[in-house]
Amino acid sequence: MNFGIIGAGPIALGIEKRLINANHNVKVADARSVEKLHDKNVQSQKVTLQEVSKDIDILILSIPIQAIDLVKDTVKQLENHVVVVDTSNYYPMMYGNIEALDQGEVESVWVSNQLNRNIVKAFNNQLAHTLQSANQSDRIAYAVASDDQSHKQKVMDLIEELGFEAVDGGTLEESWRQQPGTPAYCTELNKEQMVQALKDADKEKSYVLKNEIMSKFTPNMTHDDIVQLNRNTFGTF
Repeated sequence: MNFGIIGAGPIALGIEKRLINANHNVKVADARSVEKLHDKNVQSQKVTLQEVSKDIDILILSIPIQAIDLVKDTVKQLENHVVVVDTSNYYPMMYGNIEALDQGEVESVWVSNQLNRNIVKAFNNQLAHTLQSANQSDRIAYAVASDDQSHKQKVMDLIEELGFEAVDGGTLEESWRQQPGTPAYCTELNKEQMVQALKDADKEKSYVLKNEIMSKFTPNMTHDDIVQLNRNTFGTF
């Protein structure tokens, strides 16, 4: 398949590497300018926003949710069959507040409305290191949510192809269950555990737990430390 990726952070480049290893065609753009990619470890073709949307099957948005305005025109140019995947999570302390999200609107619903297009929420509930380093034998699961069942299934099939397990996370309205502050987020669960974690999520508690987890972060924490912190917070796995 042909993929376009907007973004060149750890999540984007982790996806890019796995796609290349699976013999897919990939091109990468930056939401600001192609020059921003010059010092990035991009292995595939570096292109402009105008070029990234052409002749692709799936477009992956791996940018801060606060930057969604920068890609609206690009998404408008997509053919109807192109699947749009959003990997973002809302961390206002890093990039600024969005009033609608602070008032409780589901992040993926807000993104879909901003883009005026159905999206698939995926690749957002594991750490970048997990994406870059996990083996198929680890059986780590990703949750996938969308209002378009056929698009969701394509992304679930892709996740399985790339070496992970895929779990149906429901509709975009339910996608909060795989966001920060829930048992499904950055806990490296297998498929069976992920199914249960999505059921166990508590929307009201997630806001409190997200902030609680963030308050415990320290600069010297390892990947394993972060996973364990998230697991300990929910006390189940």
